[in-house]
Amino acid sequence: MVQTPLHTSFGPTVTAAQVALRADLTGQTAIVTGGSSGLGLETVKALSSRGAFVCVPALNPSLAAAALEGIERTEVCPIDLIDEPSIRAFADAFLGPRKRLDLLVLNAGVMARPLFRDADGCEGHLSINHLGHFRLTSLLWPALCSAGKSRVVVMSSRGHQMGDVDFDDLNFERRAYEKWMAYGQSKTANALFAVALDARGVDYGVRAYSVHPGMIMTAGIGHLTRAEFDAFGALAPDGSPIIDPVRDMKTVEQGASTAVWCATAPELEAIGGVYCENCDIAAISPDGPDGVRPYAIDPERAERLWRETVSLTGVEPTRA
Repeated sequence: MVQTPLHTSFGPTVTAAQVALRADLTGQTAIVTGGSSGLGLETVKALSSRGAFVCVPALNPSLAAAALEGIERTEVCPIDLIDEPSIRAFADAFLGPRKRLDLLVLNAGVMARPLFRDADGCEGHLSINHLGHFRLTSLLWPALCSAGKSRVVVMSSRGHQMGDVDFDDLNFERRAYEKWMAYGQSKTANALFAVALDARGVDYGVRAYSVHPGMIMTAGIGHLTRAEFDAFGALAPDGSPIIDPVRDMKTVEQGASTAVWCATAPELEAIGGVYCENCDIAAISPDGPDGVRPYAIDPERAERLWRETVSLTGVEPTRA
């Protein structure tokens, strides 16, 4: 892993559709979690437009099917990322007719919710954003390896800058719960997951990346208060989103571009485990507003989180 910008020709205004134009995905199979709305939907559109078959796991399949109507080569299947049996059922259904998976985009997630827990007592942001996607990737691992060359794209965020993973209290059992700290920890976990996954996948042709999409106004953050939006400077006086890509305030189409770049960029052929933003590898930034914090790409912390996650989930990627 070399966390050094490539200085690509893209910038913050490019859209997912524009990035995808370089790719020929004919015959490839992709999975995009959270692919029926927001960033995920734009990712599905971009991959499908270049010939990929895209499976969209969804909490509400009927709503997802309606959102995907008219998009070629897509299929909706049920999943609940906080529920282990649901994840296993989805993986079994997917692997039944298909033995190959070229692209896995782990886009679904929750943000800044009041305290909730899964059936095992794990804190909800960690459970959905990290543990659920770890379980899914583990179960799909044989298909990723069978592709020969495949990529896993993990949706992180600059939210990782809110805090590192607290290995002494991952699930807020002793410290006071704070929703932004819980969200930030889960986004750091997403970045560390990509580091550890890439280290295990490189010998099988599986590369992994984490992504900051930008500050995007989607339905998934509609529960936040106006005061919280104003604290981020995200809304105009009339309540409409401020769009200023240079300041990281992007449209959904622009926000999905980096995930699509990580999934398709030839520049990343021999690179993995990196945190990306604005269709490039991000710079390491110990304290600035841009880039990635060193703790979010630290291999030792990534390995520690991997061990903790295996202990919590009881699964681990293994090749069949």
